[in-house]
Amino acid sequence: MPSEADIISTVEFNHTGELLATGDKGGRVVIFQREPESKNAPHSQGEYDVYSTFQSHEPEFDYLKSLEIEEKINKIKWLPQQNAAHSLLSTNDKTIKLWKITERDKRPEGYNLKDEEGKLKDLSTVTSLQVPVLKPMDLMVEVSPRRVFANGHTYHINSISVNSDCETYMSADDLRINLWHLAITDRSFNIVDIKPANMEDLTEVITASEFHPHHCNLFVYSSSKGSLRLCDMRAAALCDKHSKLFEEPEDPSNRSFFSEIISSVSDVKFSHSGRYMLTRDYLTVKVWDLNMEARPIETYQVHDYLRSKLCSLYENDCIFDKFECAWNGSDSVIMTGAYNNFFRMFDRNTKRDVTLEASRESSKPRAVLKPRRVCVGGKRRRDDISVDSLDFTKKILHTAWHPAENIIAIAATNNLYIFQDKVNSDMH
Repeated sequence: MPSEADIISTVEFNHTGELLATGDKGGRVVIFQREPESKNAPHSQGEYDVYSTFQSHEPEFDYLKSLEIEEKINKIKWLPQQNAAHSLLSTNDKTIKLWKITERDKRPEGYNLKDEEGKLKDLSTVTSLQVPVLKPMDLMVEVSPRRVFANGHTYHINSISVNSDCETYMSADDLRINLWHLAITDRSFNIVDIKPANMEDLTEVITASEFHPHHCNLFVYSSSKGSLRLCDMRAAALCDKHSKLFEEPEDPSNRSFFSEIISSVSDVKFSHSGRYMLTRDYLTVKVWDLNMEARPIETYQVHDYLRSKLCSLYENDCIFDKFECAWNGSDSVIMTGAYNNFFRMFDRNTKRDVTLEASRESSKPRAVLKPRRVCVGGKRRRDDISVDSLDFTKKILHTAWHPAENIIAIAATNNLYIFQDKVNSDMH
């Protein structure tokens, strides 16, 4: 069994896809870098190798509330690259940190006033002056903490999102969303607050939030009631009144004890174009058009065969699992995780869908991913897997898609799988 600390809790490509960061429950961040194409095999794209590993968060204790604050990394977001260095934000439940990642492959030698160890020389021994030179050395990747954004949240942070203005970002917890400036750590502006005066009146919480990819004034947040609220920061300083409310009316014939739990949105992502939003709830992924609030334009069933199993999934707490979703670079295919180390892909143009499995067998070099099928009884084909034999401890909650190419990163408990489509331009 993997140790709890090694379980991957977030996966994120940077804007070029050359770097991939993962965070885990032990508070560590591991960055992978894509190797350049080799001259011997020009068409073979580079593998991702470990580039740097560092401890981002440590466990803390809140003495006022007698609460332990876990070191688990909830989210990582890369900042757009401004110079040779890379920067990323990482957050646990309470504290967001800005990290700078730099490379050093040269070192200065030949100082006048210091010896090789860096100690100051006796000035009386310095008889001539020389010009220090830069000598090549083994590549060193240095990660340094630049800023710590603390004390902004009473409740647990569930998402962070960097604004397209590259100067600000927001962080959301269960009841509030704060706007921060990347250069200012001691204050943030509260832009959404849904906390009722009396906590007994609390009916919903914020589950995820994201800035629009192109319009720095727009952001969306999702709720545990299945709704999305699009807010415009030009309208008011406190965005408690949303500009648009996206909500699908409930079908009364489907109403059950579990309706509200399974309608809770666990993730929301703007498309790269900025025209659509992708949401994931327990059983489905939905695509919403920003211009149509009444209902989603597309709904895809992720694992509808679990509808009859909701009672046992409630008893083992799996019904509260928070699955993420991802767009491919052209917004034509969407991906999300499921149980039994399965993940699903839906092609929006052809309406074809596929179930794939992240496993040791499928991750051997040049192994081809075979589509899997789950059957619900009746006749079963040879490779089908019965819904009753699914392993609910093996769940793929965190996935990421390369911004431009058909490369996907899948976190399966403590394993990171990276799959690549070598042949097709599409993932099918």
